Amino acid sequence: MSIHRFVRFPRLFGSVSTLVLAAAVVNGVFRIPTSVATRAVSDPVIDIPIAKAKGEQTVVLAGGCFWGMEAIFEHLKGVSNVVSGFSGGNAETANYDAVGSGQTGHAESIKITYDPSQISYGQLLKVYFAVAHDPTQLNRQGLDAGPQYRSVIFFANVHQRRVAQAYIAQLNTAQTFSKPIVTQLLPLHNFYAAEEYHQNFIDRNPQDLYVVVHDLPKLRQFQKQFPDWYRN
Repeated sequence: MSIHRFVRFPRLFGSVSTLVLAAAVVNGVFRIPTSVATRAVSDPVIDIPIAKAKGEQTVVLAGGCFWGMEAIFEHLKGVSNVVSGFSGGNAETANYDAVGSGQTGHAESIKITYDPSQISYGQLLKVYFAVAHDPTQLNRQGLDAGPQYRSVIFFANVHQRRVAQAYIAQLNTAQTFSKPIVTQLLPLHNFYAAEEYHQNFIDRNPQDLYVVVHDLPKLRQFQKQFPDWYRN
């Protein structure tokens, strides 16, 4: 069981989960899975141009626990809605308990609705790679282990695929990270919203131990690194 699931069930584990995570942090075992960039994450050379008129576009991304991913993009300018959910598997297994087995093909994902006249698809990906997660960890983020925590860009069309593919190549060629990017590029077939208690989890549970240790530092880093893009 990942630390993500372990801390979520205090009625089952009580203070043991707190002690386990605290010990992991103190001993350096638990690493907040922000990007391991060795240099600044550059803007994408190839991008979808900013639209001339307001509108709505969507993108589905996966990169570890959807709580933190959701919170990052909820604070990004031009984004109107973010939903936590599952993508990569079928409808029958699109629930938290099943996905937690790591056998469903699903990844914990977020569906982002944004205005392409305010922010581009490539700029969304820049935030995704720079602060939302560590794109060099294979089938895990920190102590959250399993394919349900893998890094995935689910592209909805050929334009999204082209930009994402080129951007990954650009960042790898520039050796932006200390290790190669392992983010998958997969066609988006379906996105299934997660249970209601997962939505806006950080806003509703700011004192949750997992949130305090894992997610709030990423939000602070996002605000520091992208002050012009961050909104309260």
